[in-house]
Amino acid sequence: MKIQAMVTTPEKDFKQQTLNLVEPKAGEVLVRLVASGVCHTDATVLDETFPVPRPVVLGHEGSGIVESVGENVTSVVPGDHVVMSFSYCGTCDNCLEGNAGGCENMIQLNFGGKNHHGVTPLSTEENEEVSQFFGQSSFATYSTANEKNIIKVDKEVDLRYLGPLGCGIMTGSGTVFNSLKPNAGDSFVVFGTGAVGLSGLLAAKIAGCYPIIAVDIHDNRLELAKELGATHTINSKNEDPAEKIKEITGKGAHYSFETTGVPEVTLAALRCLRVKGTCATVAVGKRDLTFNVFNDVVANALTLKGVIEGDAVPQLIIPKLVSFFKNGQFPVDKLVKFYDLENVDEAFTDSKNGSAIKPILVIDKEYKA
Repeated sequence: MKIQAMVTTPEKDFKQQTLNLVEPKAGEVLVRLVASGVCHTDATVLDETFPVPRPVVLGHEGSGIVESVGENVTSVVPGDHVVMSFSYCGTCDNCLEGNAGGCENMIQLNFGGKNHHGVTPLSTEENEEVSQFFGQSSFATYSTANEKNIIKVDKEVDLRYLGPLGCGIMTGSGTVFNSLKPNAGDSFVVFGTGAVGLSGLLAAKIAGCYPIIAVDIHDNRLELAKELGATHTINSKNEDPAEKIKEITGKGAHYSFETTGVPEVTLAALRCLRVKGTCATVAVGKRDLTFNVFNDVVANALTLKGVIEGDAVPQLIIPKLVSFFKNGQFPVDKLVKFYDLENVDEAFTDSKNGSAIKPILVIDKEYKA
């Protein structure tokens, strides 16, 4: 079938093209896309931090409506509303233990340009292969994806808001719910109040953390963090965050969540902790971090852990997040800004300069919630 897509080539970040899309085979689902979030991971492909074979259609936070299904698909039927998430094999040790985010085939399936069958369903009108991204390539009007990428969601909830639950919002909230697992009353600090950090903050609020401290360099984002549940905010341009956090908490924080990838921020996220505290980081950074293992980790028996996709199984966490959004506990609508698909360059620019926390591309302009 013919589709429209924003194609990233060696020469250009985005060019709208007509592509061929293979319709679903056994175990696959065809989704008519309504919207797609713009994620920092897409930007890391543009700057080649994560090289993906080009040409490629980016986008990995898609939401839409099932158009058709291949043989053996049991979780969805045509007409179902769905969120699309990352690819995982489902058969490696980590997947079988319930940690799809730690799938041993994560890089190959999400950044290799091919699907579970080892091919791409996308090609140009001249039959040149176009790489698939994260098993979905959601900067397009349609996507053929593996059933594991697909999560059925409540039809009463506006699909335009839900795509980011497939990666960024799941990463932030899942890191708190699944990896840090704070108890009510535990102190929590988030470094960086973008979409991932604020999602972690909202999860910490649901978990009953206190105090909840937000650290950033932008006062407007700190104000939003306070509106969403931060009990304290720190502008790290004006004061030392580690010292201030210890002043607020007395002994240091139980948990810190680092989302920026800036080495100095990661150090602050370690140094703000109490004895036996834990720091989780999800960020992609280009600069190396140098620290003294004994002074910065061992001396206070700290834990520094990397988390991928919130240690989440998408089929389990995304319906919960949709329910939280629906009942007002997780106000995704306060994080997003909508753009037309053809304005994808503007969406990435606004994401980079901070004027948009979570850009969402509206693909189906006729969709009505």
